[in-house]
Amino acid sequence: MSAMTPQERIEFSPITERQKLKLPDGARMILWPLLALEVWDVQRAMPRMVLTPPQGQPLIPDIPNWSWHEYGMRVGVWRLIKTFDDLGIQPCVTLNARACEDYPKVAQAILDRGWEFNAHSYDQLAMHKVDDQKATIDKCMDVIEKFCGKRPRGWFGPGLTQTFDTLDLLAEAGIEYIGDWVLDDQPVTVKTTHGPVVALPYNYEIHDIAQQMIQYHESEIYEKRARDYFDCLYEESADNVRIMALAVHPYISGSPHRIKYIRRTLEYILSKPGVVAWDGEKILDWFNQQNA
Repeated sequence: MSAMTPQERIEFSPITERQKLKLPDGARMILWPLLALEVWDVQRAMPRMVLTPPQGQPLIPDIPNWSWHEYGMRVGVWRLIKTFDDLGIQPCVTLNARACEDYPKVAQAILDRGWEFNAHSYDQLAMHKVDDQKATIDKCMDVIEKFCGKRPRGWFGPGLTQTFDTLDLLAEAGIEYIGDWVLDDQPVTVKTTHGPVVALPYNYEIHDIAQQMIQYHESEIYEKRARDYFDCLYEESADNVRIMALAVHPYISGSPHRIKYIRRTLEYILSKPGVVAWDGEKILDWFNQQNA
């Protein structure tokens, strides 16, 4: 059997024609806070660059860009952890499994807080580039399970990458939901050769990599765009539940000139009545109950 395309895995469904989803206790909208922890192998080209090389050709080792990422794990992540702690938020932590090996103090801080461990492959290398996808997925799942005592239920691909085979391999490994698709404001059931998985709503519009490092917006634009994005979804959620993902990376959002905008954005969203902040597992369980 040939691998399915995304269009073969899902049914087209206009959001205006769906059954009404219901949240407990009169809630109407879900904030899905995400903290992404990556490991960049200094022996390879860096996944992204903040500083281009002098002659325009990627160099290995790329120490300038590797050290940019390293700042996030040494400094930036602790600012983000404090922000989540102060606001009483338990984010979904999507991490390269290698973070458990290379940055055990960061992973232990997540474990101590009881935050969700979401699988983000073994390290930050596109799924198209790994030699054996199944072996990489299995290794990722095993390393995280060994560290935290629980097998991950959710997955984000490195750089959100998938081949046409990836979803079938993820379902075979026990993954129940993914966050790689940006095609909806509600969860979507996805067909695989090993049973259905759920695609939870993600977005690029307030994604710190896309907005700050690709579109080159000033730091304060994060808060403005996030509030505008939220206001629209919040208004629509009066009719049917909406979900808003808000993802941060330590080497970007943990920077001193950005952290206050992350905090103010979260404070604004949580100040509105009927908004709940849930991790991926809680959203998945709620959606499966609604679908039962």
